Amino acid sequence: MSILTQLEQDIKEAMKARQEARLGAVRLIKSTVKNKEIELIRPLSEAEFFDVLSSMGKQRRDSIEQFEKANRMDLVAKEKSELEIIESYLPKRLSDEELTAVIEKTIQATGAKGAKDMGVVMKALKAETSGRVDGKTLADRVKSHLS
Repeated sequence: MSILTQLEQDIKEAMKARQEARLGAVRLIKSTVKNKEIELIRPLSEAEFFDVLSSMGKQRRDSIEQFEKANRMDLVAKEKSELEIIESYLPKRLSDEELTAVIEKTIQATGAKGAKDMGVVMKALKAETSGRVDGKTLADRVKSHLS
């Protein structure tokens, strides 16, 4: 089943169940994915879909942080519910042990020796960890392994 077909089906289910928050979030995901497809002039691959969702999740986490500083708990609750729905479409997050194993395996496979090889390692890891770990965490962990 294609990504857009799944999103359309989820929209219909949310409408039937009268789940306004879920309906809004799924519509937002669908429109963001559709806009990205228009931008690229082709359907998104699974990895690109996960990148879009990861980006949306990061935006929500940043918004939650800002709203908490401003003491706007109503908006914090809204953003948290959207984040939860967005994350339901992402694959299971990697645990620390799994991430360490993947990084070490990739470093060995690429033959990376130091920090100058970080780009090669990150490129190899990007496809394997897409949507399962955020980029900043991945970069920090790779940097500490290569140091």
